[in-house]
Amino acid sequence: MSRRVPENDNRERAICDDCGTVHYHNPLIVVGCVVESEGRILLCKRSIEPRSGYWTIPAGFMELGETLAGGAARETLEEACATVEISHQFATVDVVDAGQVHVFFYGKLVGGFGVGEESLETRLFSEDEIPWDDLAFHSGRFALEKYLEDRGKNNGVHFHELRRSKS
Repeated sequence: MSRRVPENDNRERAICDDCGTVHYHNPLIVVGCVVESEGRILLCKRSIEPRSGYWTIPAGFMELGETLAGGAARETLEEACATVEISHQFATVDVVDAGQVHVFFYGKLVGGFGVGEESLETRLFSEDEIPWDDLAFHSGRFALEKYLEDRGKNNGVHFHELRRSKS
């Protein structure tokens, strides 16, 4: 394997020296859902790394064979044992340094919730109870902020780009 620019391409790629197969390394998609129930937001305390012990909205890597919204609903079920009714996409975050794109949806809790395998605890928070200083990821914070700004209206999709500062 060596890194070089394939014919008719514009960037360096990993190419098999024996057979010439180009191995593309593209961003991964993370899907999540800000879940509301009676004016409160469902958060999960992570039991896994990265950021174990910190709060997050239910989210995770999309799987092949599912839609964006379907992945967000599945992640919510896995992490919070909660079934949700997905409304619409409202935020997208390019996490450039991690090679990820995070896509967030609105969701309404249908029934109860519990603690999934990747969570230590799940809880509904009112807006003034959200543990802002203990949130696991910047992208989740952005989604929560935009959710609260938009509450009750559809302002379209908010875009944000996260990059490490070069110091």
